[in-house]
Amino acid sequence: MSELDKVVDQIEKLRSSTIKVQEDKSSDDPEAVAACHELHTALDRYQEILMRIQENE
Repeated sequence: MSELDKVVDQIEKLRSSTIKVQEDKSSDDPEAVAACHELHTALDRYQEILMRIQENE
């Protein structure tokens, strides 16, 4: 599994868990904020990988 595939898998899991947390908590709840932050970090990593791939083409 490539690094990109791993990040995509992580994003899918984090997205699902973030939605679940947001359904049960208010958007300013620390758990919801942490889940959003974790998802955002994974999305940033995904973007960095895509940029590296494009640079090498």
